[in-house]
Amino acid sequence: MKRILSLIVFTGIAIGSYAQQVLTLDSCRTLTLANNKELRISQEKINAARYQKKAAFTNFLPKIDVMGAYMRTQKEISLLSDEQKQTISNIGTATGAQLQEALQQLGASNPMLGSLLQPLAGMIPGLSAGLNGIGQGIVDAFRTDTRNMTLGTATLTQPLFMGGKIIAYNKITKYAEQLAQSQHATGMQDLILNTDQAYWQVISLVNKKKLAESYVELVRKLDSDVEKMVAEGVATQADGLSVKVKVNEAEMTLTQVENGLSLSKMVLCQLCGLPLDSEIRLADEQMENLSLPNVYTESNVNTALANREELRSLELASQIYRQKVNVVRADFLPSVAFTANYLVTNPSLINGFENKFRGMWAAGVVVKIPVFHWGEGIYKVRAAKAEANIARYQLEDVREKVELQVTQSSYKVNEASKRLIMAEKNMDKANENLRYANLGFKEGVISTSNVLEAQTAWLSAQSGKIDAQIDLKMSEVYLNKSMGTLK
Repeated sequence: MKRILSLIVFTGIAIGSYAQQVLTLDSCRTLTLANNKELRISQEKINAARYQKKAAFTNFLPKIDVMGAYMRTQKEISLLSDEQKQTISNIGTATGAQLQEALQQLGASNPMLGSLLQPLAGMIPGLSAGLNGIGQGIVDAFRTDTRNMTLGTATLTQPLFMGGKIIAYNKITKYAEQLAQSQHATGMQDLILNTDQAYWQVISLVNKKKLAESYVELVRKLDSDVEKMVAEGVATQADGLSVKVKVNEAEMTLTQVENGLSLSKMVLCQLCGLPLDSEIRLADEQMENLSLPNVYTESNVNTALANREELRSLELASQIYRQKVNVVRADFLPSVAFTANYLVTNPSLINGFENKFRGMWAAGVVVKIPVFHWGEGIYKVRAAKAEANIARYQLEDVREKVELQVTQSSYKVNEASKRLIMAEKNMDKANENLRYANLGFKEGVISTSNVLEAQTAWLSAQSGKIDAQIDLKMSEVYLNKSMGTLK
C-alpha cells in the first residue's frame, strides 16, 4: 500500500522521460503498479471496507434522532358534540326558565309567599345570563383548535443486547477490510507476474533478433562465396539455389522476429501505462549472457501456505460466513434496548389544549422476544451454516492445489536448470561444428549442404540457449508466485 502511494511521483517523472530512459525490470514493475486501473479499483474497495468497518462500530454507541412535523387539517378535533355545546352554552336560560316556572307555581298556591318571592324573580334574568356565560366558557375551554398541529421529538436509543448481531457485524466488516487488502495484494502479484512475462519476452525477442541478424549475415556470406565458386565452376547451380533459399528463409525469420518484438514492446508499454508507440529500451537488452536466478531455490509448502494471498482471502471469507451464522441466529434471539425521548407539541396536551409549545420527557426499556415463527430461524441458521461449510471446503481444496502447484513449480525450476546446461553444451558443440564446416568448405572438402546443416544447427543451439535462459528466469518467477513471495 505505501509502496503504491510512494510511486506516484516516480510515475510522473518516468512518463515524462520514458523516450530517453532505459527501463529496468523494477522500473517496469513500478510503472505497472502505479498506472493499473484495476489496482486503483481494488484500493478504493479497501477504502470502502474501512469506512464500513467504522460505520459498524457506531452500532455500539447511542443514537440520537430528531424529528419534527406540521399538519394543517380542515376541521379541528372536538371533544363535545354540537348538541352538548348548545346545551352547555344555554344552561343559564334553561335554569332561569325552570326557576321562573317554580316561582309562579309557588305564587299561585300561596299569594303571600308569591309577593315575598317577587324580588327573587327579578334576579332570574341576571342569573340566567351569568350561567350562560359560564356554560359558554366551558364550551370554549373544551375547544382543541387542532387545525394547526406541530410536533417535535428527540429520541435517544442505546442497544443493550441484540443477540450478538452487532459484535458479529463488526467482525464481518473487519474481515471484509482484510479481504479487500488481500485481494489487492493478489492483484499486485498478478500484475508483477504479467510484467515480468512481458519484460522477458521482449528480452528474448531482442536476443533472437540479434541471432537472426547474425544468421542472415552468415548465410549471405555463404551465398556470396558460393556465387564465386559457381562462377569459377567448382560449385553447381543447385548449390547456389539451395543457399539462396536459406537466405530467404533467414530474412523471413528476421522479419517475423522484428514483428513479434514490436508487438511485445507494445504489450509491455500497455502494462506500464505508456503510449503504445513509445520507443523504449530495456536494461537487459545488451547482455550477452543473462544473469540467472538462484537455481537452488527451495520449494517450501509451509511458506506457500503462510504467504499465498488466495489462501488468506479464502480463510477470511470462511470467517465472514461463520459470523453470518451468528447474524442470522441473532434475529431470533431476544433483543433489549434503552430508549429516552423528549416530546414537544402545539397545541399542548399537558395543561389542557393550549396554543403553546410544551414538552415532556420519557424513558424506558424495549424488549423484543421472538416466540413462534414456524421454524424460520432454524432453517435460516442451517442455510448459513451450509454456506460456511462451502467456504471451508473451498479453502481445503485450494490448499491442496497450492501444495501441488508449489511442487510442480519446483520441478520446473530444476528442469529449466538442466535444460540450460544442455543448451550451453549444445551451443559449444554447434560453434565447433560450424567452425570445422567453414574451414572444410574453404578447403573444398565439405559440401555446401553440410555447411548449411552446420549453420542451421548453430542457429538452433543459439535459439535454444536463449529460450533456456528465459525459461529458467520465468520458472523462478512462477515458483516465487506459487510460494506467495513474488514482490
